[in-house]
Amino acid sequence: MSLLLLFLSAFGAATLLPLQSEAVLLGLLMKGNYSAALLIAVASLGNILGSCVNWYLGLKIEHYKNKKWFPVSEDKMLKAQETYQKYGYWSLLLSWVPIIGDPVTLIAGLLKENFARFLLMVSVAKIGRYLFVYAAFAMF
Repeated sequence: MSLLLLFLSAFGAATLLPLQSEAVLLGLLMKGNYSAALLIAVASLGNILGSCVNWYLGLKIEHYKNKKWFPVSEDKMLKAQETYQKYGYWSLLLSWVPIIGDPVTLIAGLLKENFARFLLMVSVAKIGRYLFVYAAFAMF
């Protein structure tokens, strides 16, 4: 059950939901019932898959941009696209950063970023984040 909670919190945290998977990871590390490698793997998998959902939504989002209920103005979409185009797929290394990371993965889908490259860059970023959290935990 704990691993499922970690997976779901990491998955949700990679979407626009305001979840904190790091807190769940730290709590489970403190309990000591699971190996750090397993916890990092579960959190990373959930977070990476959540970002893949964002990428897919980005592929399909343009169809809905003219709807009244669409949550992002066309100006903001254009600005996000310009920023992504300026830095390219390297901006996916910031996909772990709160607030900007989730939109970056969505815009990557909107701009039809190659999925294999997307997956590689996001995986490096997400796994790196959880390794950093573990390293900080292990220091104390």
